[in-house]
Amino acid sequence: MENLKTEKKKDELLDDDIPALDDRRESVPLTQDNAVFTKSAGGLISLDLTHEDGEHELFERVAVFRAFPITAPDEFLSVREVSVIKNERGQEIGMIRYMSDFDESTQHLFLEELDRRYFTPEIKKINSVKEKFGYSYWDCDTTAGHTVFVLNNPFSNIRTLIDGRVFINDIDGNCFSVPEPKKLDPASYRKIEIYL
Repeated sequence: MENLKTEKKKDELLDDDIPALDDRRESVPLTQDNAVFTKSAGGLISLDLTHEDGEHELFERVAVFRAFPITAPDEFLSVREVSVIKNERGQEIGMIRYMSDFDESTQHLFLEELDRRYFTPEIKKINSVKEKFGYSYWDCDTTAGHTVFVLNNPFSNIRTLIDGRVFINDIDGNCFSVPEPKKLDPASYRKIEIYL
């Protein structure tokens, strides 16, 4: 009997920690007709959303994410509330089907945020790759300057897409790209070729 009471209390505590589905907002399609994005003096993106009933809802700060950052970077943009918890995404307000559906200044606003969020330097030259204790240490020149990064299991963290582009994710979560590996200098290509 005591075990049943304890289990019931645990279930009640868990229920208090889980937000009810009714508390979640419904994601809506965002278009130039119902969404006006502006940049604040502090450089943050705000959204004035007009609902179907004509009611306005102002979000003083929103974040824009790509649903498909590699294969469709300018489509399916998720606009979300900003979470106060670090590294957590807030609730989705809505989805933008095509960035090009918005005027040029709004597209520029999106691109500024997305370029910052999805910063992916392009590798121009691979100076060296050294394997040590299961890690590989890469010394490269990129479009953002010289860098050294570490990969754990390169065969899992180097991805080649169908179109030939290569993406490399290091142990810190940084992403680097090689748009056309065969256009690297011959010495650089030999260093990456075994992982492709």
